[in-house]
Amino acid sequence: MHELPRSWACDGFRPARDDGFVDLQVVEQVATLGEWIGEGGVVVLSGAGLSTDSGIPDYRGPSGSARRSTPMTYQTFTRDPIARRRYWARSHLGWHTIGQARPNEGHLAVARLQRRGALDGIVTQNVDGLHQAAGARDVVELHGNLTRITCLACGASTPRDHMAARLDAANPAFAGVAVAFNADGDAELAGTSLDGFTVVDCLDCGGMLKPDVVYFGETVPADRVARAFELVESCRTLLVLGSSLTVMSGRRFVLRAAKRGIRVAIVNRGVTRGEPYASLLIDAPLGIVLPHLADLSPV
Repeated sequence: MHELPRSWACDGFRPARDDGFVDLQVVEQVATLGEWIGEGGVVVLSGAGLSTDSGIPDYRGPSGSARRSTPMTYQTFTRDPIARRRYWARSHLGWHTIGQARPNEGHLAVARLQRRGALDGIVTQNVDGLHQAAGARDVVELHGNLTRITCLACGASTPRDHMAARLDAANPAFAGVAVAFNADGDAELAGTSLDGFTVVDCLDCGGMLKPDVVYFGETVPADRVARAFELVESCRTLLVLGSSLTVMSGRRFVLRAAKRGIRVAIVNRGVTRGEPYASLLIDAPLGIVLPHLADLSPV
């Protein structure tokens, strides 16, 4: 018989495989992760896979789908009025879904772990704001947040809901239908002409408005990167949640942790490019693993 290690993290945790048998390897891995969390000094790095249970598709994981539209770049958005108008039409429809998304059990578990002092910080690659909606605080948002709109001229920041109401009022006859949407809020439309869509400008100065997110071709603000590196370099364990680590924006923190001899634990469904650097790699649903760890973590 396979004897399981005794740990508060494995008591009652019995994830079943597709064939119905208990996956003892995952039980042992979660027990180890629980012990590491119990030691404290954990920093979370989250990716799109954490939000799939909230109905937001990831980019490359099991729930992701091939993206048909070309991601918007900062250069195109600021220089091409037609492309900007079409983007706002797609993004406006995407917000109707993203804006209604609610935190899932994984987000809530991360927030609970933070409140109990198990986490020293949270860094996210996501732009959906669901960590904060779940009650997490001081989240480093590497790529910004779709719930905010910023003016590129005067820097004014306004809630996305206000922008959505203005766009609805400016486009009463717009009948676009989204057939899919991406994790960055950009929707895929079915054969709808977007040329007549009206874009609104800043109420304060008339400047160009943009979702407060980092586009392709745009640099992540240096202060965010510096804060993320500071957290990673001072932690005992870097816990990666729901990220394939395909792009360097997130993978660089794993590389830095590994270089400094910091433990890297990854919980993700499917392939991740962080595997060569991981001290612990758990291929299991975050919505099962994280609530279990939060339930049994010391208060």
